[in-house]
Amino acid sequence: MEMKNDTLNESKIKEFLKNNIIVTSFDAIVRWARSNSLWPLSSGLACCAIEMMAAGASRFDLARFGYEVFRPSPRQADIIIVAGTLTWKMAPAMKRLYEQMPEPKWVIAMGGCACTGGPFKDSYSVVPGVDKILPVDVYVPGCPPRPDALIDGLLQLKAKIQNPDIARKKE
Repeated sequence: MEMKNDTLNESKIKEFLKNNIIVTSFDAIVRWARSNSLWPLSSGLACCAIEMMAAGASRFDLARFGYEVFRPSPRQADIIIVAGTLTWKMAPAMKRLYEQMPEPKWVIAMGGCACTGGPFKDSYSVVPGVDKILPVDVYVPGCPPRPDALIDGLLQLKAKIQNPDIARKKE
């Protein structure tokens, strides 16, 4: 009788293990956790900042993706969204904010001005693209880009974090 119970228990255990165990690597779990809890630094420079705020509001609701915690301090953020026109006078401060962020950190250039300088690119005072001073991971074009475009950019960044093969190469 005891043999039958042992055999029965072993078969139940094998069935339980077969149906309820997930095997993965520690790195995959860390990448999954990082990509689902990005904390952006609130850094609005111009009109694109209004669209960034709208993305966090109730209509577009960044909270459903886990990105709603806009941090006021670079030491608590892991992503910086450069939203708007970056001038050469503001560039050292933006670089300092980036350098104060802990690793790993990512950058999104939001808007035509942040991506390429926009209509002000020929001006002596405007940086012709944030990539001149920071390593940009995702570009969100538009003037200004809609909040759903920013959400799409954040989802593209999420895919890059989860799949390091498509991520940028660190220097």
